[in-house]
Amino acid sequence: MKSIIFTNYTKYLLFGIVLSLGINLQAQEEESPSPFTLSGSVDAYFRTTFTDAGAATTATPTSFANQTGFALGMANLIGTYEAGSTGVVVDLVFGPRGTEATFENDVLNGIINQAYAYWNVSENTTLTIGRFNTWVGYEVISPAANFNYSVSYLFSNGPFSHLGVKADFTLSDDISLMLAVTNPWDTNDISASGEYALGGQLGAYGQYLNLYYDSGSNGGLGFEIDYTGGFDLTEDFFMGINAAYNNNSETDLGFYGAALYPQYKTSDDFAVGLRGEYFAFTADGLDDVPVFGLTLTGSFTKENLIIKPEIRLDSFMDDNEPFLDSDGLATNNLSSFLIAAIYSF
Repeated sequence: MKSIIFTNYTKYLLFGIVLSLGINLQAQEEESPSPFTLSGSVDAYFRTTFTDAGAATTATPTSFANQTGFALGMANLIGTYEAGSTGVVVDLVFGPRGTEATFENDVLNGIINQAYAYWNVSENTTLTIGRFNTWVGYEVISPAANFNYSVSYLFSNGPFSHLGVKADFTLSDDISLMLAVTNPWDTNDISASGEYALGGQLGAYGQYLNLYYDSGSNGGLGFEIDYTGGFDLTEDFFMGINAAYNNNSETDLGFYGAALYPQYKTSDDFAVGLRGEYFAFTADGLDDVPVFGLTLTGSFTKENLIIKPEIRLDSFMDDNEPFLDSDGLATNNLSSFLIAAIYSF
């Protein structure tokens, strides 16, 4: 009987200690939040095309979301550690979208989307060094942050990320400035050429003018100027805008284009958006190669899960016919449908 009573007493005592520790830990967390946070997303999709004749013709000349059938996008893990005015961010990506975004096939570099340290020098100035996603363009690598699941020609042909240092300045509540020195275009490990790129961004009232320049040598991008912004036309209706011009004096290649992103929120759980894009590849001495892209996307949200059905039409102009139809004949357009699932945490 003594052993039973002692055992029960011990169980209650241990339970009380654990409960007390849990309450104390919870109180400490409430008073002092952990300096480490973890977030991320996982996405996958199903895609089919309507006019293709084979696997080689099912892809659009844009990045990501080009597989047919069921396909994986990527798994994304973002760890952040902040201690006072300094911190570090490590952003890892796994899967086809991540590999394409990092331009790397080796195990290490192929999973590092971002890895940088930052220092909030003052309330209005932040220095960042390492590898970070680009400031150029309306869209981003992570599908959780884009309205459309597939991406635009403008985004696909600009830079994805940079390795270098940048300084962000908050000049007022509505005005910001960023200046950067990095390796050339999408050179994310070393810069063997000894060349560097310059970048900048001026933000005013939610509108951004973005600049990027490298010499264009050794596979560089050259010069790109990009405008990104948008306006709330009503409480539920937003109009996004993107326009860009690129020129590489070394290769005589470039592009230009513009896109509109009208998005309408029908309820707390559902929104519909359209991306209408005109884009043209350029080369000195040759005619421009223009393409018109139209993408209609629905977005249904249930807690942390987003379901996105999407219809996309790509139409090349001026007798450019990069696709094949169901009879195996050259055609200038490709229509496709996909439905994607994105889970964020």
